[in-house]
Order: sequence, then structure tokens, then C-alpha cells
Amino acid sequence: MKALTQSEVEERLKELPHWMVKDGKLHRSLQFKDFVTAFSFMTGAALIAEASNHHPEWFNVYGTVRIDLTTHDAGGISKLDFKLAKKLNELAGAYL
Repeated sequence: MKALTQSEVEERLKELPHWMVKDGKLHRSLQFKDFVTAFSFMTGAALIAEASNHHPEWFNVYGTVRIDLTTHDAGGISKLDFKLAKKLNELAGAYL
């Protein structure tokens, strides 16, 4: 797996709503109605990540979940990050 170029990342971001590059990682912040909803999303996201063998960096306080994606082995953002981000967007739609 190799990191995508900056232009490849920018092009793929056009098709990935709510995500941006922050500190060299794909980033999204979500605001759920409460902690239980946020944690339910995180539980589903954990199962998706485990099945993909690609795990997010994330942070949660009450209804806020912040997600950062990068492929450490590639040294940057890769196709795996965009694939996981797309799945997380689909999952988030069920909770937001």
C-alpha cells in the first residue's frame, strides 16, 4: 500500500462529504444527540474497521466523535482511508 499524492487526495475528497485533510490525515467531526448515540456509532464503526483490518484514530466526548484516518504503513493517506471513510459516512447516516 502506498500513500496517495496530494492531488489524488484532493480529487477523492470531492466525492467524500464532510471529510477534510487535517494534520496530514483524513478528518471528520460528528455531533450526535447524546453519548449513547455516539457510542452506538462508534461500536458499529469498530466492527467495520475490524472487518477491514484498518483502524481509526478517534476521540469521543459525550455526543462528539472526531475521526482521523491515515495508513501508517504507507506513511500517509491511502485508498484504505477513503474506503473506510466512505463506509463510516454511510453508517453515520443511520445515526444523524
